[in-house]
Amino acid sequence: MKYATGISLRPQKAVSEIDRLLMASMLFSCLLVGGRMLRTGRDTFCFLILNLLLAFVPYIISYCLTNRAAGRPGLWRRLTLAAGCLAWLLCIPNAFYITTDLFHLTDWYNDHKIPTWYDLVMILSFAWNGFFLGVLSVRQMERLLRPHLPAHNELLFLYPLFWLNALGVYIGRYLRYNSWDVIADPFRLFRDIASILMHPLRNDYAWGMIFCFSILMTLMYLMLRKISRALA
Repeated sequence: MKYATGISLRPQKAVSEIDRLLMASMLFSCLLVGGRMLRTGRDTFCFLILNLLLAFVPYIISYCLTNRAAGRPGLWRRLTLAAGCLAWLLCIPNAFYITTDLFHLTDWYNDHKIPTWYDLVMILSFAWNGFFLGVLSVRQMERLLRPHLPAHNELLFLYPLFWLNALGVYIGRYLRYNSWDVIADPFRLFRDIASILMHPLRNDYAWGMIFCFSILMTLMYLMLRKISRALA
């Protein structure tokens, strides 16, 4: 089994190399936030660290599910897999949501203590890490579920998945819901989602964002996967 980068899950050394690079990249992002805090004395962008941690959750879930897939088939394993897939589906939008934090670049552009290029590098690094975590996680789940997926048209799995991701990003960014609102406030969440689905003309802004974002994510994922195979 391989990662999205085309590197095999075995031997273990290949896994640790990807994990070390990933941890180094995430640490670099967090250090940029720390440097900004020291410079300005404000915790303006600390929310990026929280968003990155939330983006890491679906990657952990898919990684654990992939490792457990090697066990013997049984009722308990199937139930665990189904529960894990549901939890992953609820959490995976968090990985791609962080790319929309680029909106914040101009929010504090007039902070003369910090040059704009610094904020650009900082936010872009978080966006990249979140997107990369999402791509790796989707690739792991795609390989895990491959026996149950359409044999000749992968888009029947990928595009609906990225469409749901885009919907999750929209309700997180614009309706300000979180993943745990599925449990904490499910009725209001489902009511607002139903309103979007049932009244597309009234919610043309939402549908435009969802379709554009879902197509972009699908294309970027497919391109990265093709590149990884070409370089393997």
